[in-house]
Amino acid sequence: MPVRIPTSLPAVEELKNENIFVIDEQRALSQDIRPLRIAVLNLMPLKIMTETDLLRLLSNTPLQIELDLIEVDGHQSKNTPREHLDTFYKKFDDVKDSNYDGFIVTGAPVEKMDFEHVDYWNQLEDIFLWAKTHVTSTIYICWAALAGLYYRYGIRKILLPSKLSGVFEHKVYNHKNPIFRGFDDMFYAPHSRHSTIIKEDILNHKELEIISESDECGVYMVMGRGGREFYILGHPEYSPNTLDFEYKRDLSLGLNPHIPDNYYIDNNPENRVIVRWRSHANLLYSNWLNYFVYQETPYDIRKIK
Repeated sequence: MPVRIPTSLPAVEELKNENIFVIDEQRALSQDIRPLRIAVLNLMPLKIMTETDLLRLLSNTPLQIELDLIEVDGHQSKNTPREHLDTFYKKFDDVKDSNYDGFIVTGAPVEKMDFEHVDYWNQLEDIFLWAKTHVTSTIYICWAALAGLYYRYGIRKILLPSKLSGVFEHKVYNHKNPIFRGFDDMFYAPHSRHSTIIKEDILNHKELEIISESDECGVYMVMGRGGREFYILGHPEYSPNTLDFEYKRDLSLGLNPHIPDNYYIDNNPENRVIVRWRSHANLLYSNWLNYFVYQETPYDIRKIK
């Protein structure tokens, strides 16, 4: 998919080196089509890394995408230069009167805090409320999935005794669901989290459907409102080296982290990573864009309800 992004965005050169097609604004304007408008609320500390990870996956179909990056107000990012945010990001106030075909909300490193104690929680509530009527379909990733399920359905997160980190096998519960088109019976996905949810709490809500689960990790993917919402408790967008980066970072901080499961050859951090989730991650996002965004969104984006 040609993703329409500023040519100076750091992700552009890395994606071009990987033969991933991005399109600059001038060329995009010459194509007589309406691009899909996708917004990303990036709550991750290393925002440039997350931008690149998501753009890889959004670049995998022949549709054109116009991307807006959004940040929350009143939260100072310590790991991303302010100049980068001022150049490439918008505030929620800048977009709250706009509609989007798709919306992605990333995870955030605040899992051990109560939701109400997160310094941008009140604004996040406003954004979740806005997304319900201004977006055709939304993906909530990891902490954002926990936050969205709590905000919309009152489902509480449960802290795990230790961090869940690694690459795990997952089951597909309904192959007729278009989100799983092309998937095998079992697929892999990375996890990196301190919290989970109780399956029975999901089953108590008729609007929600558990569509994928793992024997080791529990609930993985929940669909709400017939595909208007997807809650993903893992990180399918992670690049091959992201878990390695997190593990070595925590090791350097003296946190004595658990070696990510099923990740390094022979479970040895000195060995290379075994990559076994990228094909399904690409299918997941291309299926979402095709079946739950492109085929569901009105041509006049103002008619999203």
